[in-house]
Amino acid sequence: MVVQVKEISVAHSPDSDDAFMFYAIAEKKIDTKGLEIRQVLKDIQTLNHEAVEGRYEVTAISFAAYPFISDKYMLMPCGSSMGDNYGPIVVAPKSMTKEELLNCRIAIPGKMTTAYLALRLYQPGLNVFEVPFNQIIDEVVKGNYDAGLLIHEGQLTYQQDGLKKIVDLGEWWHQETSLPLPLGGNAIRRDLGKEMIEKVTGVIKHSIEYSLEHRKDALEYALTFARDMPTDLADKYIDMYVNKMSVEAGEKGRKAVETLFAMANEKGLFDKPVVPEFVEY
Repeated sequence: MVVQVKEISVAHSPDSDDAFMFYAIAEKKIDTKGLEIRQVLKDIQTLNHEAVEGRYEVTAISFAAYPFISDKYMLMPCGSSMGDNYGPIVVAPKSMTKEELLNCRIAIPGKMTTAYLALRLYQPGLNVFEVPFNQIIDEVVKGNYDAGLLIHEGQLTYQQDGLKKIVDLGEWWHQETSLPLPLGGNAIRRDLGKEMIEKVTGVIKHSIEYSLEHRKDALEYALTFARDMPTDLADKYIDMYVNKMSVEAGEKGRKAVETLFAMANEKGLFDKPVVPEFVEY
């Protein structure tokens, strides 16, 4: 059944890269085609779980959450964050090998995050504990965990806390596949129907294009979400995760997502094989 709506809830994380992408919508810089778009800001782990319930018409998700919501949502080709030869980083107070990680207590930002899925592909059988992403560095420094899996800005700041890189999962993934590592994206509810799905997808794509074309203004807006990051660091972080593949995943981005799930399927990491389905428009 197709649901008729004029107000769309778009849920995304309160991170600088997501804020950058939705700047044009938030500040009413573009034509939203008669749609009233209400933004909802929540951390990605919460959004992953709420997507299972189908709570929002459009939601940011970790790609690793897609298998649990694919009955309700399709993947949008715009709004993706992909690490092209960089990505989530495993850090620890001292250097260690891949095999030594098996004897560690590792803090992760959530079991539905793509960072954790990539870590499982890199080294199965790890002893992990879910910790809010913005507390992982502190918890590892305090010695409560032997290592931590960092997403968001922590990928750029961990050395300031005396931590060492064990592996950059984006680098590892690129060596394995020659593809970017797909981390997060947008999903849209199937019950909106083809016409509305295409309209909403077009509006969000336009928002990302506008932000990239008006980078200075969009960056200024995004800095209000940057958790006291210095401007140059926030700019670098946004540049890493908002790019041409955010506007349109394209063949390379789609192949990256397909490869991620193909590898997970091969290792039996999900209850049944996952085949990603993108909006075509």
